[in-house]
Amino acid sequence: MTSDLRKHLVIALGIATLLAAEMGTAVAQPTTPSPAERLRQNTKAIHALGVSGVQARVVAAGGREWVATSGTADLNTGRPVRSDGYFRMASTSKTLVATVVLQLEAEGRLSLDDTVDHWLPGVVRGNGNDGSRITVRQLLQHTSGIRDDLPGYTTPAEYYQQRYFVYSPEQLVTRAMAHAPNSPPGEGWSYSNTGYVLLGTLIQKASGRPAHQEIEDRILRPLGLNQTRWRGTSPTLPRPHAKAYQLFGPGSEVDVTDQIPVDYENLSFVTTTRDENALLRALLAGRLLPPRQLAEMKHTVPVSAEVQQLWPGGRYGLGLAERPLSCGGTYWGHEGGDGGYITLNGVTDDGRRSAVVSMSEARGDTLEHILAQENAASALIDDALCARAPNTP
Repeated sequence: MTSDLRKHLVIALGIATLLAAEMGTAVAQPTTPSPAERLRQNTKAIHALGVSGVQARVVAAGGREWVATSGTADLNTGRPVRSDGYFRMASTSKTLVATVVLQLEAEGRLSLDDTVDHWLPGVVRGNGNDGSRITVRQLLQHTSGIRDDLPGYTTPAEYYQQRYFVYSPEQLVTRAMAHAPNSPPGEGWSYSNTGYVLLGTLIQKASGRPAHQEIEDRILRPLGLNQTRWRGTSPTLPRPHAKAYQLFGPGSEVDVTDQIPVDYENLSFVTTTRDENALLRALLAGRLLPPRQLAEMKHTVPVSAEVQQLWPGGRYGLGLAERPLSCGGTYWGHEGGDGGYITLNGVTDDGRRSAVVSMSEARGDTLEHILAQENAASALIDDALCARAPNTP
């Protein structure tokens, strides 16, 4: 699919307060459910919207974990969702790309103020696009103005026709250059997958190796993230995994598990809730970037009015989004959506508490369904990070 921001997400559900009868009295007293029970409630709430499968994992300070699943991994067999199932990382991998760019900056191998033309001369050109005016920082922050024109499918027939197509980074950039920019560089925020296609190519120019190899050697291997893997042009996922579904409209729920991501260089990573939690915690705890580069990553700008519908109060740094918590403060993360898999995540500013919820169905047929899925998943992340109840299972 083209952009995560068009493919995900759902209605905010209020989280039910349980009432339990207190033994020995006739008066019902409210009781606060445990973190484990709240997580179960929240995954069930997402499934109740019509999302076929849900898995979630919360990690507290000290490493204590709670996991919950709901729904089915296969609508034909009814087999249950597993808590260790793989899913497509999708645009969460933008955080990986941004981290490598900032590591290269820390090593003096590039500057965030370098222009695109400095590294990729003549690539961004035409119809008002000008690589001499766009910086690496603007690519990372989605303020380059570059418009997306990634191939995608909107019907089951288009999915079956296109699912095994392979596009080179050059082809994707060429498509984008056929359009005028959304805005002049640095003068507006507009989500650009094409900007990260360029960053992947830029990493190869600056390091001499493909971006996915730099990601593996600089991030995955040092952190022991052996369940996060680059799949290249393979259309399949490792086992176990839930099948992924796309809702195209009433009565049109299609298994879209097998497909080659359009931007396979950057978006063909698969992962698990365990690894995604570990990645976010390590990043915010300062284990991947020096303090100055981490501060650069967390320097944010407001997102567009359109994206505010999905991320109320949201801001965007360099490959990392910031969102407010209902209990005060903010959290960091980067959701991803591709090939039927929709994932939201979050980590507290100190890296001590994190949560990931992965859904194996994209209900993207109507705006109502998109907002409902997004809001319910956001409510799960917010509740897990606010941790209002005592830290007991």
